[in-house]
Amino acid sequence: MSDWTLIIYCGIITYLTRFLMIAILKKEMFNDKIRDVLSYVPSAIFPAIIFPAIFLDNFGSFQLDDNPKILAAAIAMVIGILSKNILATIFSGLASYWFLIFVV
Repeated sequence: MSDWTLIIYCGIITYLTRFLMIAILKKEMFNDKIRDVLSYVPSAIFPAIIFPAIFLDNFGSFQLDDNPKILAAAIAMVIGILSKNILATIFSGLASYWFLIFVV
């Protein structure tokens, strides 16, 4: 089996498992308590995705000294809180990170 065939098979299986769960489960199957609990899932998953990208280096150890990602994340967080605009938050985080890398 070639690498491309394996990649295509894995993509099809991943797509079908996710699509079937969306197609089979109906919104009427969940009561209000389950919906309330599931509404917190994105808020719980987001820090788990962002934390390693900001605080860990390529080898998996904490990089707290001379880490421009921490300052850029703090700037983006302040802009996000003040503006309540996701695009402003993303662009301010990217601009401040690039400024800290290339200019400072």
